[in-house]
Amino acid sequence: MTVASQVKQCLASMKNIRSGLETFALQSEDAHAQRELHEATLQCDKVINDLTKRIGDLEREEPQYKGF
Repeated sequence: MTVASQVKQCLASMKNIRSGLETFALQSEDAHAQRELHEATLQCDKVINDLTKRIGDLEREEPQYKGF
């Protein structure tokens, strides 16, 4: 497995985790838990953005990885 495909797999996992946290936040009746889960989704957004940028860098540096 190439580095690019590993990073893309990690990105997909992070998006899935973020979705799960968001779902838990919406289902929770505890305001504190909702706030904590929302904070966690914001942290996931930062990681997702960083991974997306890294994928772009990898694809520019190594064109053979584009589209994998």
